[in-house]
Amino acid sequence: MGGERTASVLVVEDEMLLLDLVTAELEDAGLSVIQASDGEAALAVLESDAAVDLLFTDIRLPGRLDGWHLAEAARSLRPDLKVIYATGFSSNAPRLLPDSLFFSKPYRPSVILAAIRKFGLS
Repeated sequence: MGGERTASVLVVEDEMLLLDLVTAELEDAGLSVIQASDGEAALAVLESDAAVDLLFTDIRLPGRLDGWHLAEAARSLRPDLKVIYATGFSSNAPRLLPDSLFFSKPYRPSVILAAIRKFGLS
């Protein structure tokens, strides 16, 4: 059985209801989803050999790694990784990586899915 591998999205969100909602929407669209509730857990996934095509991260996360730092670390490990950021509020100035996208909360999961498709993943 050949065929393409399903695109994989690492979703990093500390609000469990939102994490589950986004996961369900992406999985319904045929994507593989790996969940993480903080930056440290997400970084551990990225340091492993897990297939990850896109990082979708909240900016405000518990622990020592916020979304900005996580994305920077992720790109140093995986230079071709696509990144989408989301936040309801951030007191820090945005530090978007090249070729990344930013969404303000609340957002519709369908909008995130459309952005993922623009990256050529689906």
